[in-house]
Amino acid sequence: MNDLWHRINGKHALDAALREEVETTFGTRGKKALAAIDAGKVKKYRDFFVVEGRTAEYVVDEDFCTCRDFLYRGRTCWHLLAVRIATGADLAEPVDAWYQDRWNIPKGESNPGKA
Repeated sequence: MNDLWHRINGKHALDAALREEVETTFGTRGKKALAAIDAGKVKKYRDFFVVEGRTAEYVVDEDFCTCRDFLYRGRTCWHLLAVRIATGADLAEPVDAWYQDRWNIPKGESNPGKA
């Protein structure tokens, strides 16, 4: 599997062969990770990576994710995979803001740094 990560690193796009290998290696989690990257749902804030899921945003920091799959089952979730792939291929959407600053924004107000 290290070979897969090595081939992804430095790419600025994922060719069909790499995408197929991700899906074959990781199954449904790989498909969800690629779909999130394709939809621009992997955000790189100044302090954290954030992946927008169906129902919430999940903070990913190194090998940690705030989603239930990671917290309760202790396994690599699709959010971690999405960040790892997006980071290696330089495909994360940059956000020029601190994610922590969003925690204090009252509902209904705009999000600084969000394009």
